Amino acid sequence: MTAVIADRIESAARAIDVARNLAAEFAVGAAARDRDRELPYAQVDRLAASGLLAITVPAAFGGADLPPTVVAEVVRIIATADPNIAQIPHSHFVYLNLLRLAGTPAQQTRYFGAVLDGARIANAQSERGGATVADIATTVRPEGERLRIDGAKYYCTGSLFADLLAVLTRLDDPNSESGLASGEYVVYLPADTPGVRIVDDWNGIGQRTTGSGTIVFDGVLVDRDQLLARASAVHAPTGYGAFAQLLHAAIDAGIARGALTAATDFVREFSRPWFEAGVERAVDDPLLIQRFGELAVGVTAVTADRSDAVAHASLAVATAKILADRAANEVSAALFEVAGTRSAAADLNLHHFWRNARTHTLHDPVRWKYQHIGRALLHDTPPPQHGVF
Repeated sequence: MTAVIADRIESAARAIDVARNLAAEFAVGAAARDRDRELPYAQVDRLAASGLLAITVPAAFGGADLPPTVVAEVVRIIATADPNIAQIPHSHFVYLNLLRLAGTPAQQTRYFGAVLDGARIANAQSERGGATVADIATTVRPEGERLRIDGAKYYCTGSLFADLLAVLTRLDDPNSESGLASGEYVVYLPADTPGVRIVDDWNGIGQRTTGSGTIVFDGVLVDRDQLLARASAVHAPTGYGAFAQLLHAAIDAGIARGALTAATDFVREFSRPWFEAGVERAVDDPLLIQRFGELAVGVTAVTADRSDAVAHASLAVATAKILADRAANEVSAALFEVAGTRSAAADLNLHHFWRNARTHTLHDPVRWKYQHIGRALLHDTPPPQHGVF
């Protein structure tokens, strides 16, 4: 487990204040870390030590039990400074939510306690080669008195910084040698478990320092009490998927705000006015003022508070995701439009906003968000409960 000693956060106000202070720290050198692919080990240690990673731990287990709206705001604030760092704990919060919804009391005591002490969780969920992203080839099967995991996972965000891995597996045990029903299980296991190989091979054009590489599981032995059946969380109206999507929207909204702030600062300090504007300063160009107004409206729209009831929350989050996707991509691209030619200099690395937005928003297609919203309006059909995040 991590050697970090974590503070305890007990209120939403304190969580927001800590997030703002950390964002100010993380903003320093963010562009250089992105340019040089300098992994933010020290920054993630600071994040864990701050206590922010434990703010969703239920009160019964000693946590602050803060609501999704506060978690989303914390993530958004950090994403304005460095969206890589903001994405690293995404799965951490998601799998704490799974533990809350579907974990046994013993599992909750064990893993919530570890997180309160500073432990970090990363996902090992996505695979390649299946017909769809929902196909799971990684297996867990009986091996003597224990169970064995074999397979490979990709896009394992945060795995390079993790103490615990949440591994999505498939148990096919028709003879019930394990005593467990066949189906999908998430296995919580220490990242240094024998047979686990974490590979630093993420090479995306954006979100370059999220540690989203490959994990190979070769004969990894685990105990039954490390397995958590996920069906009750992902195939019921729990809001499990909506919570995960809300955090993705928060990251995109943070990127949009960060890009707008960078554009504003650049235009104020460096940009020259277009000669036809007839003004001495770029900030006095009426067309530029108009464009900044348009961009600010989009950024403001995606930071509005969202409802929290399950079906309505899913649709509200889908709407937020569409707006955040649009704002992140539009504003990070418009940065160059409003800042001018000098802003395209490679050494400034202002394009990291666009690369991060373009990469993170590929996570799941917003075209399907429109479908869910449209069907809800026209057919009174609730959004699906599939748990994909």
